[in-house]
Amino acid sequence: MQTLLSSIFVFGMLIFFHELGHFIVAKLSDIKVNEFSLGFGPPLVSVKSKETQYSLRLLPFGGYVKMEGEDAATSDPRAFNNKSALVRLGVILAGPIMNFLLAILLLGIIGFSSGIATLQVKVIPGEPAQLSGIQDNDVIYAINNQKVSGWDEVVEIISSMPNEKISVTVIRDGKYMDFDVNTTMEPETQRGIIGIQSVIVKHSILESLKYGFQKTFWILKVILVGIFQTIAGKVKADVVGPVGLVHIVGEAAKIGVYQVLYIAAIISANLGLFNLFPIPALDGGRGMFLLIEILRGRPIEPEREGLIHFIGFALLMFLMILVLFKDIKELWI
Repeated sequence: MQTLLSSIFVFGMLIFFHELGHFIVAKLSDIKVNEFSLGFGPPLVSVKSKETQYSLRLLPFGGYVKMEGEDAATSDPRAFNNKSALVRLGVILAGPIMNFLLAILLLGIIGFSSGIATLQVKVIPGEPAQLSGIQDNDVIYAINNQKVSGWDEVVEIISSMPNEKISVTVIRDGKYMDFDVNTTMEPETQRGIIGIQSVIVKHSILESLKYGFQKTFWILKVILVGIFQTIAGKVKADVVGPVGLVHIVGEAAKIGVYQVLYIAAIISANLGLFNLFPIPALDGGRGMFLLIEILRGRPIEPEREGLIHFIGFALLMFLMILVLFKDIKELWI
């Protein structure tokens, strides 16, 4: 039951925010929205307010914003297809962008509540950092002349270089200072350490939003690096489908609410990025056709575009079925 409720909460939130992005920009652009729906299939709850029907449907596998003139020609000046290509592109991209904003918000909530590891440090007496001259309240700026943006990056760099000499640049009283530090190896993990701890900041809205933005950017960077390494054949592709995600959310729920929010942020960032890929039937695919329309000065024939989106949708459904069987097989084993 805990897994089910956690999954409904996470996926419902991701779908709602994604569709809300489309909805808000459509309304701001004076596009007539006929329906805002969470889920597919028969409606469980349906309420009409002014011109828009708000629905909660049986199958919680997605959602949609149904706009006037989105799939058929109409003379209504408020129809989606009668708006400029730039306006339509803004409506299409608003969904993925909202997923990025949701990831930033969720990570910011985690940082606000549990504390944020800043780049300001406290040194451990007798360890390499103190012996090299680094002091309490110094702010790490760069390691080996590579500017760092967060504590996670500091840990990642130092951990990868046990028993090596590194250059650490800190900010002290507004001045930049360089120190040569010899890392040591932590016996249990065999990772490099220099004897510094982060100063934790709690309940700071500004720092929390900054952390949410930096962490979301870091997640997206990790995803893109993983994709490129997969394409290059350096790592094996490991795709997780809906069943696998439900299992991951369920495991996170056993740890606590912050772990659920963290997993939700990662999935939201993934969803936003995936939807930006120029794949037919996805927001990125529709955006690609709009960019072509802007460049050539006229739209692609609706029948041709519709056929491409249909083929893309069919291939995505086929891929989803394969991933679904993979998830079930792995979880069964």
